Amino acid sequence: MALTDHESKVAAYYDRSILEFEKTRLERDAPVEQATTARYLERYVPRRATVADIGVGVGHYAELLARRGCAIHLTDISAQLLQAAEARLRDAGLADRIAGVQRASATNLDCFADGALDAVLCLGPLYHLCEPAERRRAVAEVARILRQGGIVFAAGINRLAFFRDLFSGHFSELQGTRELLRRDFAGQKQWLDRYLREGNLDPEHAPPLGHAHLTTAPEFRALLSEQFEEIALVGVESFTAPWQQQFAALPDNEKPLWLELVEKTGTTAEGLASSDHFLFVGKRK
Repeated sequence: MALTDHESKVAAYYDRSILEFEKTRLERDAPVEQATTARYLERYVPRRATVADIGVGVGHYAELLARRGCAIHLTDISAQLLQAAEARLRDAGLADRIAGVQRASATNLDCFADGALDAVLCLGPLYHLCEPAERRRAVAEVARILRQGGIVFAAGINRLAFFRDLFSGHFSELQGTRELLRRDFAGQKQWLDRYLREGNLDPEHAPPLGHAHLTTAPEFRALLSEQFEEIALVGVESFTAPWQQQFAALPDNEKPLWLELVEKTGTTAEGLASSDHFLFVGKRK
């Protein structure tokens, strides 16, 4: 497939820098994000559904759904991530659940026929599409390949999470950005104002993400509601966001109680504002 220059840069970034990190990120750094997302997938994806995981990463959620009998299309712009996701399912004894492996961008899903799928996961691509037209195109493509009434799961990153992580000083990857602000805050103010208004990051200011778009809850809802009837818009970490690593250490009998609280509060304005990630669950109109 032909990638745009921007898509090629994103693919190269993941191939070069992110593969090993992605293999352990959810379990190590984001267990509440993973557990909450899994709850919604298990609730709304029928067993034995045909599913495309667009931006599959290393296949965490593809494996979850494959274990539920779903036929999974693994799709990503990163060849390395595709190989890792396919190997994950094969190593788990789920090779027969792999319906296809496609290197494709969310903005061009010609590898899928109209109405071919019961559910689509789009849990990464929308925060690497910096232009509004690109994001609208991706949403339209997801709607096209879903059957009537099919379910979409789409993720966005909270725009304010970047400011929180930058201010905290806990992330070594953002020390260069803090130094930029320290040396020339007045000069950087124009960039900060533009980021707050538009949500676009770049490798100089956000090397962990590179070129990326971070959203707001109203913007994200408006983007998806053009094509989908909303089932839920939830902040998947809610109040746990800065401390969610502690979730993994909880006794097993306590975890469901905290997840219930995360889910109940994650749909409120306060829970959305506290979260790192938004999850939109919708039904194709």
